[in-house]
Amino acid sequence: MSLNSVRPWRSIDRRKSRQIMVGNVPVGGDAPISVQTMTNTLTTDVKATLDQVIRAAEVGADIVRVSTPDQDSTRALREIVRESPVPIVADIHFHYKRAIEAAEAGAACLRINPGNIGDESRVKEVIRAARDHGCSIRIGVNAGSLEKHLLEKYGEPCPEAMVESGLDHIKILEDNDFHEFKISCKASDVFLAAAAYQALAEATDAPIHLGITEAGGLMSGTVKSAIGLGNLLWMGIGDTIRVSLSADPVEEVKMGFEILKSLGLRTRGVQIISCPSCARQGFDVIKTVELLEKRLEHIKTPMSLSIIGCVVNGPGEALMTDIGFTGGGAGSGMVYLAGKQSHKMSNADMVDEIVRLVEARAEAIERAQDAAE
Repeated sequence: MSLNSVRPWRSIDRRKSRQIMVGNVPVGGDAPISVQTMTNTLTTDVKATLDQVIRAAEVGADIVRVSTPDQDSTRALREIVRESPVPIVADIHFHYKRAIEAAEAGAACLRINPGNIGDESRVKEVIRAARDHGCSIRIGVNAGSLEKHLLEKYGEPCPEAMVESGLDHIKILEDNDFHEFKISCKASDVFLAAAAYQALAEATDAPIHLGITEAGGLMSGTVKSAIGLGNLLWMGIGDTIRVSLSADPVEEVKMGFEILKSLGLRTRGVQIISCPSCARQGFDVIKTVELLEKRLEHIKTPMSLSIIGCVVNGPGEALMTDIGFTGGGAGSGMVYLAGKQSHKMSNADMVDEIVRLVEARAEAIERAQDAAE
């Protein structure tokens, strides 16, 4: 039973959107919120790009975007698409012919920017290519590259200008009977992005791709994204997300999942609940959590684990987690399984024991799921 059914204050009512397909990944409707990232290698370096795509997929990326700035890149895209374990989105700016070439190369989706893709006749050619090759389209509005006439009309990038840009391009797609599209309206300013997304969510039923663009480095960008995306997701807005960081794309995926996990919108791997530690701790909490995060990266089965330094909150947190360890004294602590005391364990052996317990539980859950299918 979902915890939300007995704790209504945890409920998030997701906005009702149409569902489209990005390759084999459903986006919108009642599909899980998908996590995306983007490669930062030269697309023409097929091996490096594929290595990055595969690493991102291994930590949970559902969709990966690849930049296609020139014809050599769209040529390389064909092999990347063929070898990729996840759908590939081709990132298109300025040259509409790159979108046509990317569709021909097998891209699952074409990301086009209304501010620089060109006039309606060019968009129509992109639509024709997308339809012919089974691609979806993302209308990617960005505050930093709005159309000139909108900047003249509104004086500066603002929510109204961003939404108008998006709706203008939605009209072109719909007038051409093309409905396999999603839309984003990104800004580096959290307030601007949030206001634009809220207005956009009311104006269309298209699936929405969330992102705070150019958010910054790993720490600052994650905080910024968590605030912006977290609030929108809490309001039920968002069907697919990217955390845009000046960092390894793998980190973008990890942070995206952490944001979704914190809101109960996606579950993947072990969610560790741990205390910040203090003088009461019965073991080195910080070092232990660092070790467990590394040792448990391979676990994909959803599970909760509490690591608490003392008995003030430890037993209470353990009641609500699958596995728990609470520090005691004399070099040992208590292991909890499904909220109940199980056995004492020495601090020296606790990391190995917890890893063993998590792996055993993951295996049992997976066996039960296989038997139920």
